[in-house]
Amino acid sequence: MTTYYTEDHEWITVMDDMATIGITAHAAEQLGEVVFVELQGVGETFAKGDEIGVVESVKAASDIYAPVTGEITEANESLVDNPALLNEDPEGTSWLYKIKLGESSELEELLDEDAYKALIE
Repeated sequence: MTTYYTEDHEWITVMDDMATIGITAHAAEQLGEVVFVELQGVGETFAKGDEIGVVESVKAASDIYAPVTGEITEANESLVDNPALLNEDPEGTSWLYKIKLGESSELEELLDEDAYKALIE
């Protein structure tokens, strides 16, 4: 299992042709208290860079962009019902989507953990 990051503060953990996507702890911290999460439905397909959701906090609203091309196989509906969960464990149980990868070569364009840490310092 390998984890990658985007400059938009999203993470993607990949195993074979399946991946889990979420926002980073840094993003959750910057947003503050999350009050609303909007997610796309299962079966939706998207291209890298497409808007795939919205997270709103008491401070700001932030679009979520697809780090890679894929198809949603599962959306974390518990976040829609209880958006504050996103602040509790953004890089663990509070993932946004599970997807089937469309273009695994796109992973090469993402950041590794060291590069992401350097970005947020």
